[in-house]
Amino acid sequence: MPLPRKSLISLSQTPYYHCVSRCVRRAFLCGKDKYTGQSYEHRRQWVEDRLLFLGTIFAIDICAYAVMSNHTHVVLHVDRQAACQWSTEQVLERWHRLHKGTVLTNRYLNLTERKGMSTAETDAVKSTAEIYRSRLHDISWFMRLLNEFIARQANKEDNCTGRFWEGRFKSQALLDEAALAACMAYVDLNPVRAGLATTPQGSCHTSIKKRLQAVKQNQQPRGLCPFAEADNPSASSPLPFLLQDYLALVNLTCGQFLPQKSSRGINSASILKNTGLSQAQWHWMVEGVEQQFGTRVSLDLVHKKFSHLNLKAI
Repeated sequence: MPLPRKSLISLSQTPYYHCVSRCVRRAFLCGKDKYTGQSYEHRRQWVEDRLLFLGTIFAIDICAYAVMSNHTHVVLHVDRQAACQWSTEQVLERWHRLHKGTVLTNRYLNLTERKGMSTAETDAVKSTAEIYRSRLHDISWFMRLLNEFIARQANKEDNCTGRFWEGRFKSQALLDEAALAACMAYVDLNPVRAGLATTPQGSCHTSIKKRLQAVKQNQQPRGLCPFAEADNPSASSPLPFLLQDYLALVNLTCGQFLPQKSSRGINSASILKNTGLSQAQWHWMVEGVEQQFGTRVSLDLVHKKFSHLNLKAI
């Protein structure tokens, strides 16, 4: 029996989560239907655009994503502190980019009408804003507003009604830096694992492609959670890795999914060194993010599972 969402997402344990949404039956999110010949590739851009749009509204950072033919992956970081620092006006402005709000919240955002509001009306607005604030750092609301939008667009295009997604999204808590790095690499390299690309650069509609394009301009991409910066160590970042270290790790990990490409030297990657994992353990962890782990991914679980599998370090 599935666990209730509130027991799967606990910000006191970790702010990082891997979420997966899958289409029902033969419904196509993207790709080409081999029976009808119809292409749905344009829907990948729907998902990417909507995802990045929601990232500008919610107090939730997008660490990694991949839009596949019948499912999506996204790694999210919940910034509850940022949401708590927003003023009532800021909360309402953000929420109104998604919904119409109430008569009172719209009046409150009109400075002229706000002056004429009674104390009771103002208090009611502030109470409503607190509900909106809690939603704006809630992963369930984030995924709901992502998936409902895509489902409506797809059903409209297909001229049909009914369920588009197979159910609520799957959620995995990423409990440490090793779990975060492994899951991000797993998501970014999903097209490579599926045989749709041979390099991270060729993995369309993924966060890694977006990051690599920005690197050419010596920048970090807008809309994605930034990495820590080597030349500015005092700057805080939700991602505890250096950008170049992560890109090196992804490039080396890519070789694990391609028999013709050597993954030699992967142990020299600084992120991997910090995990203390061997090459075999790292490959097992990345490859098995979904299949080998349940609702929690952590370094401790890798060690426990390896003791049962009796795999030797390489």
